[in-house]
Amino acid sequence: MTSAGNTPAAAEPADLFTPELDAELDAELDAQLDPAFTCAWDALDEPGDDQRFTRYWDLEPLMRGPQPVPDWLVTDRAAVETDLGVLKTGKEADVHLLERAVPGTGDQVVLAAKRYRGAEHRTFHRTADYTEGRRTRNSRTTRAVAKKSAFGREVAAGQWAWAEWESLQRCWTAGVPVPYPVQIDGTEILMELVTVDGAPAPRLATTRPEPRLLAAWFEQLREAMRAMATHGFAHGDLSPYNILAAGERLVVIDLPQVVDLVANPQGADFLLRDCHNVCTWFARRGLAVDEHELFADLVVLAC
Repeated sequence: MTSAGNTPAAAEPADLFTPELDAELDAELDAQLDPAFTCAWDALDEPGDDQRFTRYWDLEPLMRGPQPVPDWLVTDRAAVETDLGVLKTGKEADVHLLERAVPGTGDQVVLAAKRYRGAEHRTFHRTADYTEGRRTRNSRTTRAVAKKSAFGREVAAGQWAWAEWESLQRCWTAGVPVPYPVQIDGTEILMELVTVDGAPAPRLATTRPEPRLLAAWFEQLREAMRAMATHGFAHGDLSPYNILAAGERLVVIDLPQVVDLVANPQGADFLLRDCHNVCTWFARRGLAVDEHELFADLVVLAC
């Protein structure tokens, strides 16, 4: 026997896990795994300049587009968004081309990113006439917007961006031909990029269609205006400059000023102006159209 103070050290245990046994155990565990609960993943590099990870799933449901989501839209959380440059500049907002792609998969789509400008670079000249019937309840905010203070201009940017987002969703749901609204994040709206043969679709004002297509386009536009009137609203600023000619079809854009035909006391005036603008363009290209006939048809639907 040994004394308590001289207890010998315990022998080192033998290494029970050999490489061969490890491989055997791994194979046994793999065989027991349910494939439905496993996944493979690769670490992604941080985005580079003019890039960012998509925020699609980080946004609240009301800030994402209506269901069902189109098949062409990339919604993978690993998608990286790359700014490809400016497509169009405006007095209140610029439209950029934005590629959303999943690295290493080939899944990609190019979207239109409409970004309302910061207060220091923007002058909103949408008048209050458009917003009759949808004023904010906050009197301080209303006064700031009316005075066009720095705070008021920031509020205006958010108001117009959200108004356009709601109008896009409303039109899409009503069957009006508009770009699919993908998401809104602050003062940036992502939407479908309307194309012809892979290039952004031209504005109606720049086209010279032959008579058959001209007549077909007018019927499409009439149906779009009828759909809006049936749901109680009008575009409010419709013209050949905010209609895209996507081959055989027309697509209506630029919708922040959509007018409520019931709540807005000037709704009928805006509707008549829409009819005048589009009928004038078609009539100048040889199509026999009557703006007052179109207006009367729409008013009946709106009542």
